Amino acid sequence: MSWTQAADLRAQAQKLWDKGEILTALVTGEAFFPKRLLLKSPSAADMTERFDEVRTWIAGLNTLKHCRIVQREFKHRVLGVNSIPAEVWLDTLDDAAAFIGKRRELGRFTELLEETRRNRPQLLAWLAKRPLRALELSSNWTRLLAIVDWLEQHPRPGVYLRQVDLPGVHSKFIEAQRGVLGEWLDLCLPLAAIDTEATRAAGFARRYGFCDKPQRVRFRLLDGGHPLARRLPGLDLALNADDFAKLDPQVQRVFVTENEINFLVFPARENSLVIFGSGYGFDMLGGADWLARVELFYWGDIDTHGFAMLDQLRSHFAHAESLLMDRRTLMAHQAFWGEEAQQTVRDLSRLNAKEAGLYDDLRDNRLQKQLRLEQERIGYGWLLLALK
Repeated sequence: MSWTQAADLRAQAQKLWDKGEILTALVTGEAFFPKRLLLKSPSAADMTERFDEVRTWIAGLNTLKHCRIVQREFKHRVLGVNSIPAEVWLDTLDDAAAFIGKRRELGRFTELLEETRRNRPQLLAWLAKRPLRALELSSNWTRLLAIVDWLEQHPRPGVYLRQVDLPGVHSKFIEAQRGVLGEWLDLCLPLAAIDTEATRAAGFARRYGFCDKPQRVRFRLLDGGHPLARRLPGLDLALNADDFAKLDPQVQRVFVTENEINFLVFPARENSLVIFGSGYGFDMLGGADWLARVELFYWGDIDTHGFAMLDQLRSHFAHAESLLMDRRTLMAHQAFWGEEAQQTVRDLSRLNAKEAGLYDDLRDNRLQKQLRLEQERIGYGWLLLALK
């Protein structure tokens, strides 16, 4: 039966809710209601040949509540004049919410809207754009507004998140809500209070003037006879990014590896050091100008993110070379292939021709779906051979 059923009408209304259109209209004042729902009704032939089924269909629709059903008359050759639903309307916002069982959510959203209009009208545009996200945040709404108020009163405060002293607010709460807070603060704070060069959740502290924990660069000297080894005892060292930038250890080559065990067992190498990488966090190396004067090698996983990290490192140091991130290494370790959870597929402009070819094979899944070879699965002998 292709006629519209009661469940189909509710699904239409639910779709309007799920797209946020119903609540958005409440924020903007748009004339969204009355709203007509699509109704496919029996044809004249159906009503003549399948009258019992039509009568059951009519009875099912006529039991619906919280909607207005417009009837039209039709004549049956035996039973005479009858009425059949021709249009179904949701006349008001309350009707629509009741029709799909969303009265409670509507009430809560109305409270959020009123609170926002009173205290933060700058956020009405955000509320109209993301009404369902607002409902998800409803239990934390007042706390989130309090954080915005606090930052407006203390622009670029120069303190750690831990030092924000508000009832019910702690640093982990702020960290967990950095995404939405960033969207709100950009709408509410003056431009002078925002460092626009700091982006994404990782740049939240810098963007709004909080102190951030210092970035630390962990590295090992691979040459026990190097003068630096006498000045800084111990081969496994960590310095904040500023001190590392000033270090200039006068080495000839530097290796960067993403795996901690590979970092720890990296073999001795004259006039060299190895850095324990931090995924995409190469900004911490950006101030170390002396890295531009050394041979620089990057060893990451052979997967799409590994090549994306190599590409990012080259945005700071264009001369960086890849190590053990080639097709020969990949094919020789086929027994250790795994799966990359989520690939990146964007174009990477800083790869050389061979790297780009392998990256394209990986992102297009030509060798295996979401193929990944983790660097720690590469034989140690292959590393020794590559270093020669």
